[in-house]
Amino acid sequence: MKIHGSKYLTSLCSGLLLIASGAQSALAADVQELFEPCSVCHGKEGASTESNMPIIGGMSAPYLTDAMLAYKEKDWPCHEIEIPSGPDKGKKTDMCTIADDLSEKEIEQISEYLAAKPFVRATQEFDAGLAAKGEQVHDASCKKCHDEGGSLPDDDSGILAGQWMPYIKQSFEDFGSGDRPMPKKMKPKFNKLEDADKEALIHYYASVK
Repeated sequence: MKIHGSKYLTSLCSGLLLIASGAQSALAADVQELFEPCSVCHGKEGASTESNMPIIGGMSAPYLTDAMLAYKEKDWPCHEIEIPSGPDKGKKTDMCTIADDLSEKEIEQISEYLAAKPFVRATQEFDAGLAAKGEQVHDASCKKCHDEGGSLPDDDSGILAGQWMPYIKQSFEDFGSGDRPMPKKMKPKFNKLEDADKEALIHYYASVK
């Protein structure tokens, strides 16, 4: 039977939508498979349960892309890590090696995939007194670029609220030693912080729910 007018257009559009939906599903599956090796350390959908591995699900795509490219170019320190689970459990690797095996397109795909996931804040113990002091330090020195307690992905500065404390401490050490470059507007403020201020900040970010 011949299909005329709007019936034909409806049929055609439905077919195109099915094709597009199938292509998107295949692409999502491909990216999920691409991220699978990363989940061994960073957890399902980037929700790390390892205190030395950052939670990355829910961070902005531009931040994640920039971070991975920084590892790829070895602009960020390549700390050796021990794979915590999976078939390669116990083996040593580092983020620079991992990023080097990915193309820039793959890095962008993984970043978009993770940006669409929720940021699952770590449950960890913190000192309430230090957290209160840390909030004051944050408001005075960090709030402009890390608004709402460092909880907004749209800042494109990485999410600090609920991040693992050991990871933030390592990041602070890398900034302080110069091994990890800082944005120009961050450097003068960070360099004025005392060790006690940094410790208080770590507890504050752990306290943000």
